[in-house]
Amino acid sequence: MKVVAYLLLVVVLSTLVLAVGEMPTYGCFNPTHNYVYDRYVRHGVEETGALNVVAQIIVDYRAYDTLIETTVLFAAIVSVMLTLKSGSH
Repeated sequence: MKVVAYLLLVVVLSTLVLAVGEMPTYGCFNPTHNYVYDRYVRHGVEETGALNVVAQIIVDYRAYDTLIETTVLFAAIVSVMLTLKSGSH
């Protein structure tokens, strides 16, 4: 059992080290982030119709992500409330 745990640990650690090695250097030009920021700021009002930049990002550009995050938070709150209520009997 320990061998499996150590093997899994080595696989996870090597994957993380390889992922960190592929990251861009801090402070260097990263076209992905610059393109997204530029797109949101310059074309956000035309594409979404929202005047608030935060609202246009949350509601239009990242709607599915926000919906899933909200669902997870709701499920967590319901779980905590049910757990606390079941302990009061």
